[in-house]
Amino acid sequence: KLQEQFGKDTVVIEKYLADSSLTAVKDSSGIYYIIEAAGEDLHPDDNSVITVLYKGYLVDGTIFSQTYDSVAYTANLRGLIPGWRIGLPKIGAGGKMKLFVPSYYGYGDVDWGKVPANSVLFFDIELLSFY
Repeated sequence: KLQEQFGKDTVVIEKYLADSSLTAVKDSSGIYYIIEAAGEDLHPDDNSVITVLYKGYLVDGTIFSQTYDSVAYTANLRGLIPGWRIGLPKIGAGGKMKLFVPSYYGYGDVDWGKVPANSVLFFDIELLSFY
């Protein structure tokens, strides 16, 4: 059942990318990403505390979470969804990326706030800093 959902999520992501004329890299995990700016040479790891500006949205464009008015979000990367833990280390401070996350690497098969179960998650992320 998990593989079946992962397959459905991959179809949703690939269709969105095609419909939006976007070219993304598919990580070996199955997440997709676009690096818009690489940022600095050093990259965060699972033990890093990250500070970001971001917008999280569903395939229909519904925003489920975001930073407001340039007020950054700070958290330990280890405590975030697996999609961020896989994707964010691909950029350094000052970097920007789009992240396309299958539900398995998001909130899985449970409802989470405004996010329905088995939802593909899209993020626009700017990594301001980390330590």
